[in-house]
Amino acid sequence: MALHRLNPAAPDSPALTLANTADVALLGEEIGRLNLIVLQFPKFTDGRAYSQARLLRSRLHYRGELRATGAVFLDQLPFMLRVGFDAFESEQKGFGEALARARTLFSVVYQPAEDGRTPVSALRLRAGEERATLHQSCVAPSCFSSHSLRCSPPP
Repeated sequence: MALHRLNPAAPDSPALTLANTADVALLGEEIGRLNLIVLQFPKFTDGRAYSQARLLRSRLHYRGELRATGAVFLDQLPFMLRVGFDAFESEQKGFGEALARARTLFSVVYQPAEDGRTPVSALRLRAGEERATLHQSCVAPSCFSSHSLRCSPPP
């Protein structure tokens, strides 16, 4: 299997390979000693390793390399990146190029996840707060242009 990594310098050991039926919550404090956890996708239709990855990153705060192996295909890449995978074993042709494109495939995301991207709802809220702050500073009637309701900068 060809290995594709976001961080080529990541160490390979100590490592742990988990079946997709394993309860990752049982790893406990051992998780802090691991540099690599390999999660298995035994077949395309079995997505339990997505849940394992999300739990490892969000609840257990695992920061080492998280590698997907088995039935790992190009069309899964954006979703695997969202839950926290950062290394992939795949023989599929064009996988490396697809990995480079997958990180920017979607311009916005709707749910918070483990890839650090800000959901569109938070972006909208932030933009609304910035507009509210701008308009709160415009309280004098002279602040408004006579031709529009837009706030004009003070003279």
